Amino acid sequence: MRYLTAGETHGPQLTAIIEGVPSNMKFSFELINEQLQRRQKGHGRGRRMQIEKDEAAVMGGVRHGRTTGAPIALIIENKDWKHWTTVMNIEPIEGSDEDKRRVNRPRPGHADLNGGLKYNLTDLRNVLERSSARETAARVACGAVARMLLAEFGIKVAGQVIRIGEIEADRHDLPLDELIDITEQSPVRVVDKAAEAKMIEHIDQTKKDGDSIGGIVECIVEGVPIGLGSYVQWDRKLDGRIAQAVVSINAFKGVEFGIGFEAAQKPGSQVHDEIMYTEEQGFYRASNRLGGFEGGMTNGMPIIVRGVMKPIPTLYKPLQSVDIDTKEPFTAQVERSDACAVPAASVVLEAVVAWEVAVSFLDKFGGDSIEEIRSNYESYLAQVERY
Repeated sequence: MRYLTAGETHGPQLTAIIEGVPSNMKFSFELINEQLQRRQKGHGRGRRMQIEKDEAAVMGGVRHGRTTGAPIALIIENKDWKHWTTVMNIEPIEGSDEDKRRVNRPRPGHADLNGGLKYNLTDLRNVLERSSARETAARVACGAVARMLLAEFGIKVAGQVIRIGEIEADRHDLPLDELIDITEQSPVRVVDKAAEAKMIEHIDQTKKDGDSIGGIVECIVEGVPIGLGSYVQWDRKLDGRIAQAVVSINAFKGVEFGIGFEAAQKPGSQVHDEIMYTEEQGFYRASNRLGGFEGGMTNGMPIIVRGVMKPIPTLYKPLQSVDIDTKEPFTAQVERSDACAVPAASVVLEAVVAWEVAVSFLDKFGGDSIEEIRSNYESYLAQVERY
């Protein structure tokens, strides 16, 4: 299973093509749009979230509410396109750089300058339009399709914000459904109400200062069977594939599983999860400090993965840059942006993790129809139970 996306942040639409989804899978149009709307929420978002309400249209691969096995085509219309038709016109147009909103002052921390140099582009808008986090809307839609597949086998995905700037939320060991209910009601996707108020105040002050702020988000996946991924080759380790997917999210600069970097400070006796066995449960772990992975494979415990998001590089109090035309120092150009997109990034994290788990699930139990996959899955569970 794989996907490709296309489209620009101010273009007419985002497009995604998903290949390898099995036939006869129940397809939920509501789930895709629900996930897209979750991505648009969160305290600290900019004006674009007030302009647009993302919805996906399915253009192929689904018939009468079920997948056909053919590639699935999704489009997400950019409602703001009407204000950018001249700037983003596909056909050549006459006009000044100002009319075309040419970008010649790259933003520190963004893809602008590197992309311009790499692709020999003298208008850095060609870089920022594609490197924008707007592309993650298409990835969230693809992640929603992955969620549909996982849900067929009782696998649930949730997320929460752990930190925004200097404010960290207290940890809560809640059932996943309860965690989902509480965080969906929070404008910053946290359980800790005291931290929520502090985070909102922190974001507001950051916005007043013309600055931006990042944070840490967490994804939890429950119901994953033992043995997804593999130890036999480096590129088949599922935690490695998830790590790559996480740092591919715009502005993400770090990833950890379980207690993560904290493991460097502890002896092995306080890091590794002891193995237990009962007739009722079979093999299980007494704790989950390794975040559901051993040897690149799932061990039956919930997957716990966190990502670090840096502050968004577009600042209303811009940093020093250089004009690519004159080579003179200038402040960087400003594009419309968010002061904080950490709550939205939590939804994107869920999407990319769900995708990688679903791909690994199909690698293990693959088949062309949902019925064939279910038969393979049930046969494997019986094998594990007999061990």
